[in-house]
Amino acid sequence: MIVRGTVRPSAYHDSAALMRVQQALRALPGIEEAGAVMATPANLELLRQAGLDPTNLDAPAGRPAAAAIGANDLIVVVRGSEAAQVDAAVAAVDELLAHRPRAGASEGSYLPRSVATAARLLAGANLALIALPGRFAVGAAREALRAGLHLMLFSDNVPLNDEVALKRDAAAAGRLVMGPDCGTVLLGGAALGFANRVRRGAVGIVGASGTGIQEVAALVHRFGGGISHALGTGGRDLSAAVGGATARRALAILGRDPETRIVVVASKPPATPVAAVLLDDAASLGKPVIVIFTGGEPVAAPPRVRQVYTLEDAARLAAAPPGQTAVLADDRAVLERIAARARGGARTLAPSQQYLRGLMSGGTLAGEAVVLLEQTLRPLFTNVSAVRARRHEGAGPSRGHTILDLGDDLFTVGRLHPMLDMTLRAARLRQEAADSEAAVLLLDVVIGLGVHPDPAGALAPVIAAARAAAQAAGRRLAVVASVCGTDEDPQQRSRQVARLESAGVLVEESNARAALLAGAIAARVFDADALSAMLTAAARGSGPPVAAQGSPAGGVPGADALLAGPPHVVNVGLSVFADSLRDQEVPVIDVDWQPPASGDSELLDLLERLT
Repeated sequence: MIVRGTVRPSAYHDSAALMRVQQALRALPGIEEAGAVMATPANLELLRQAGLDPTNLDAPAGRPAAAAIGANDLIVVVRGSEAAQVDAAVAAVDELLAHRPRAGASEGSYLPRSVATAARLLAGANLALIALPGRFAVGAAREALRAGLHLMLFSDNVPLNDEVALKRDAAAAGRLVMGPDCGTVLLGGAALGFANRVRRGAVGIVGASGTGIQEVAALVHRFGGGISHALGTGGRDLSAAVGGATARRALAILGRDPETRIVVVASKPPATPVAAVLLDDAASLGKPVIVIFTGGEPVAAPPRVRQVYTLEDAARLAAAPPGQTAVLADDRAVLERIAARARGGARTLAPSQQYLRGLMSGGTLAGEAVVLLEQTLRPLFTNVSAVRARRHEGAGPSRGHTILDLGDDLFTVGRLHPMLDMTLRAARLRQEAADSEAAVLLLDVVIGLGVHPDPAGALAPVIAAARAAAQAAGRRLAVVASVCGTDEDPQQRSRQVARLESAGVLVEESNARAALLAGAIAARVFDADALSAMLTAAARGSGPPVAAQGSPAGGVPGADALLAGPPHVVNVGLSVFADSLRDQEVPVIDVDWQPPASGDSELLDLLERLT
């Protein structure tokens, strides 16, 4: 095999464009594998794992090899059997990069180059959806605020001090900032970012994570309820530095919304003082509030707030008739079914197969699995916040029991989120399945708007091949998954479940149930009482509520109007989000955005010092 490539110093291209280039290169004659990524350490390691080692590239004449590259550089690597075909593929890179589909515009039509111009062109524009690399997202966000827009900031890798400043300035201007790293929002019946098609109803959601919102919303729908609105805050909003700036305001907005009769607050673990303040706000809301903080030490809730420990429990209670309080730990029939499936899944495992490997696309779904399993599976390593599990750093190999959030910032610099691109998860799945000590793989499959059009279809052949390879080596491999979504989603949940089951996957109704099943297989736990204990263990150790400081946050003037109907959106970044909004008949305009200084890092540093 011949491996060759090229480097483009300080070259900006959005992750969707790089995925298109990668797919186009793979389709060329004689090309076995190709990668087009920003040259971060994590991405370089992933190239190596795919057999595209960039260390000693045999570069064609006149093109630089990857002798010395930095994280702001673009690297393209191609592997094939014939030198002429590989050289032709590398030579095609510039043409492929230059071809930029213009979402929402016919050939030759005009697209605005700035957020301010787009806001003037779109009648009633009131929200900017920004999905740019973190370094560029802040400038676009400030431009949106100056144009009078509220913000959904999908971008990650935004400096913390910029988040604090953006939210402070937005509050002063009467605007709401949802994010950074806000993946899901439901407003007035419109779904923004990664979201599911769910019926309208009485349940409002404040979520510091996209998949937490999606799991609760989809389960509420499947339990017969509906969603009024879901407001995302971003994963760091409940940190001590940010202080719950968006979460508190979102809670107040839903508290005043007449369509919302019950509120769910779903978050990764907040800072303890921030959790206390938010719980105090919830208790004074005048509506029932259900809270779930996945991971971290439990913080006792005030009497008027119900705290639960799985996303399924939050959805069960939110969708239930008044007075119904049954949670998963009390559902004997479900737990006995999981125990029976675990017994069957573990029956054919070899003695050497001991470990669970979780490859998750949702941070909160990964965090929920860790919370449920960290007291049973030891040692357990993870890259999400945890109380007892040990820290897993970097993109290196798994150790012992490992649960990874592949949507973490580490894995998404210069590449699409794993909900959009299955390449990263497929590569990691093959790697884990080849480990003779791996007993069970745990996956979340997230469907809906803005995500991969057929994630089960992309993963099922990889899973089937991995299981067949393990069997050829004298082992059996258990694979457990949940599918987050509804049958109203474009991918149709029931079809996704059937596709996975055809590859031998054990599919459960929720992420919590899937984590329990996978953990029971790895630990050889086949008793319903033991599973119930795993569910209730997270509630132990709650101390008295921490005294809240200050008064409840008021709303952001003007933000309540966001709930009045579908937003009018200025889209900056990923075209798939604009396409999703058009499919929903939501007014949207794209910005033909290009980075200042063509993305050159040295010139950008100079510009920042001058401004």
